[in-house]
Amino acid sequence: MAVLTPRLFRRGLEIFAAISLLGLAGLLLYGNNLERFAQAILHLKLSWLLLGVGIASLDWFGGGLRLYVVARHVFPQQSLKGAILAGGLNTWAAYLTPSQTGGGPMMVYVLKRYGTPLPEAMVASLMTFVATVIFFAIAGPTAVVLGAGRSLGDHGVIGQSFDLFDLFAVSLGGFLAVGLGIVLLIAFPGLGRRLAGLVRRLAERRGRDALAARIATAEEGVDRAHAAVRRFATPRGLLATLACVVLSALAHGNKLVAGFVVLKMLGIHVNFVDVVLLQTLITFLIYFAPTPGGSGLAELISAAVMSIYVPRDLTPSYILLWRVLVSYLTVGFGSVVFWRWLKEADRLGEGPEAMTVGGDSVAPGPGAT
Repeated sequence: MAVLTPRLFRRGLEIFAAISLLGLAGLLLYGNNLERFAQAILHLKLSWLLLGVGIASLDWFGGGLRLYVVARHVFPQQSLKGAILAGGLNTWAAYLTPSQTGGGPMMVYVLKRYGTPLPEAMVASLMTFVATVIFFAIAGPTAVVLGAGRSLGDHGVIGQSFDLFDLFAVSLGGFLAVGLGIVLLIAFPGLGRRLAGLVRRLAERRGRDALAARIATAEEGVDRAHAAVRRFATPRGLLATLACVVLSALAHGNKLVAGFVVLKMLGIHVNFVDVVLLQTLITFLIYFAPTPGGSGLAELISAAVMSIYVPRDLTPSYILLWRVLVSYLTVGFGSVVFWRWLKEADRLGEGPEAMTVGGDSVAPGPGAT
């Protein structure tokens, strides 16, 4: 079974940085005005810049608070500091691995490091993922009710026959389908086991042993997920889940409002709700991106969608600042924390290459973001 290693995160960081730099270089060529780019960066509105830095910290404090709520339900001695670090490093690891696969295992690792027993840490991690699915399943239709159809339908980015609302509906539908599939597998573990067993046997017949082994692990995971969710099937547990869903708005707040803050930094005046709707669309589109942190796709999609408000010569400035708030600050701070831990482990003679939790290797799984 594959494990999360420092080498994996280092490679993810390198790929993330390389693709992001290439994307920015392409946008600079697209903007075709280096002087305007430099001028925009040097004349940002300071108050909005400071607010943006504060918003970037929501990866840590927002993600940590919602994790703290569900972790305390299964482990009353849960450390708030451990939950905040686990929430932030969950996002950090998600940015450095394809499709956010490293987020959940990293969250479990950090919780275990701060004293949370492994079973309880895995339950808490799973519940934050479930809360994310529920939050976006609610946020998408709510955005439509608040006017996404009118707002996005007024703008076209792919052509006259396919407008932004069509793109929004497609991405929301895909997210709802994934969420519904997860809920069904958790609610009906027998069905999940049968489906996984069928796929595993097909993989074994075709000689794909590695894939079959991963599916066998997934079969066990279905039962664990079902048991974990049952621990929240009490009035107190349901209240903790509801609080986790509500706090997901805070945990994902930087992704939803960073675009508006960056536009204000650049002196561009826009309607707050319209921009949040567009940022919700962008979040949907890159949530399961196959590159670390959606690098490459995030720059291109955001440039295309936000071209409604951002002039061509300001596009490179906007994308750079947006990525700083949404991911670069978290990636930078998370890297400092994680590699400082590695140096401490080396100094104590405890620097194994593979990260382990309670003797069990932490294998990549669904991100908890």
